[in-house]
Amino acid sequence: MNGWQAVILGIVEGLTEYLPVSSTGHLLLAQRAMGLARSEALDAYAVCIQAGAILAVLGLYAGRVRQMALGLAGRDPAGLRLLGNVAIGVAPAVVFGLLLERRIKAHLFGLWPVTAAWLAGGAAILLVARRMRASPPDGPAGTRLDDLTWKAALLVGLAQCVAMWPGTSRSLVTILGGVLAGMSLPAAVEFSFLLGLVTLTGAAGKDAVEFGPRIVAELGWRVALLGVAVAGLSAAAAVKWMVAYLRTHSLAVFGWYRVALAAAVAALLLAGAIGA
Repeated sequence: MNGWQAVILGIVEGLTEYLPVSSTGHLLLAQRAMGLARSEALDAYAVCIQAGAILAVLGLYAGRVRQMALGLAGRDPAGLRLLGNVAIGVAPAVVFGLLLERRIKAHLFGLWPVTAAWLAGGAAILLVARRMRASPPDGPAGTRLDDLTWKAALLVGLAQCVAMWPGTSRSLVTILGGVLAGMSLPAAVEFSFLLGLVTLTGAAGKDAVEFGPRIVAELGWRVALLGVAVAGLSAAAAVKWMVAYLRTHSLAVFGWYRVALAAAVAALLLAGAIGA
């Protein structure tokens, strides 16, 4: 992998990590389109490159992170409650991730499974958007993040496990899970970002420890870090855009995008234009 390919992967990762369109699926598609041969190191890099997106959201939501830190120190009860809800939301993914990680990488890291997930996720978004059409996304209806219950946090955490199927999108299932649990759309989006900080940090850290030397040997440390840096910049831009967009719009555009992308990729696969 050369520097330009790393830049492209970084842009793809950053733009898609926190949007409900699946960064993993887009990275796999970009890798195939650029003719990069699949390897364990490249699959691991698709996880480790998330470090850039993690740092971007950490900077954008530093206030919430500080609130949770103060809560842990006993100086902010609301921050402590939020930290507890984040821990509850992350726990299911930790358990199922440790149990299923190898099987998922062996059987689901291909474009046909990803395409199926894009289509199913797009249909789910359109159904939920239709349900929400009667009330504006920034309206008063729905639970605020500060009023989130542990049961709702657990429901979102269980929904997050579905995103272990590449192409589903962690952001998608956590946002939809939050809305279905009674949260307002802005609160569901913010909780999704906070869960991502922990979940993605754990996944990226694990693969960095396990496959780090192989990533450096195969890709080179300069190229690998370049992709991470570009991912951070593009993720910051994507998150700011998404938060502003959802103040006045529904999730429907992401649903239509996923359906159209699934149809296009399926056509390319059937034509033999890209490898599965």
